[in-house]
Amino acid sequence: MSFISCYETNSIILMEGALGERLKREYGLQPDDDVAFANIIYRQGGKEALFELWNQYIDVAKVNNLPFMATTPTRRANIERVAKVGYNKSIILDNVSTLKQLRDLTDIEMYIGGLMGCRGDAYKATEFLHPTEAKEFHSWQANLFTQAGVDFLYAGIMPTLPEVIGMAMAMEQTELPYIISFMVRDTGRLLDGTTINDAIEKVDSSVKRKPVCYMSNCIHPTVLYKALKWSFNQTSLVKQRFHGIQANTSTLPPEQLDNSTDLKCSDCLELAQAMHKLTEVLTLKIIGGCCGTDNTHISKIASTFISMK
Repeated sequence: MSFISCYETNSIILMEGALGERLKREYGLQPDDDVAFANIIYRQGGKEALFELWNQYIDVAKVNNLPFMATTPTRRANIERVAKVGYNKSIILDNVSTLKQLRDLTDIEMYIGGLMGCRGDAYKATEFLHPTEAKEFHSWQANLFTQAGVDFLYAGIMPTLPEVIGMAMAMEQTELPYIISFMVRDTGRLLDGTTINDAIEKVDSSVKRKPVCYMSNCIHPTVLYKALKWSFNQTSLVKQRFHGIQANTSTLPPEQLDNSTDLKCSDCLELAQAMHKLTEVLTLKIIGGCCGTDNTHISKIASTFISMK
């Protein structure tokens, strides 16, 4: 089954929980200054650690009979950063190959996504690109993911509308299904001040082949709930197009969360209940975790949604 068919025929799809934070805290593996965890597959114990974490999330999907989405740890592996540290296109191809190896060892319905991100700091909206330059900049990575044979593309924690538009243009050209995930404040806006509704409207009108859906990641469900409750986001467009969250376990704003030295964690039941409350304001189809989550959080989120279907 293709990813699009999966998306259209399933009411709930499970996405992975945290990887980076867990690699640091549970395995003592630190991110590279430039490409973060994109090179983890080349480090001693890195691939094994990734497999252990992904397999925990895969087990949750299997227990709850849910399709599973996993993304490569390549948000920072853009053309500029990859070249800076002496890697080449193989870092993208090898990350996809690693996930394919994992999928070959499972017996669940699993889809592989190529994770991309903004050029600058997603938590501060600095060094953002305008649409034309963003399209050119992100096409390198998008095209390599296409070459590697991913099932979908995923733009994570995107903070500014101009770069989102260019990213969508780059992804559109690949003919792969793609998802845009925003960095959102409780004010109902991206970090550059654009409302969720306006961001969706402007991206959809800038491309011929629209994103499969929109979502938000690295955000607590209660923060997203507040963001979606603003009248300017209580629109038919948002309800029709916004369908997912990769939740973190902290309610801190982006700047404080990014600079925090302590892991901000919350009870798995509390997080699951906050996730399900989002169904009051949107149709939630893709559910997963971000910073602070582990397999216990993802398990409780999945079982909560299954029991309340």
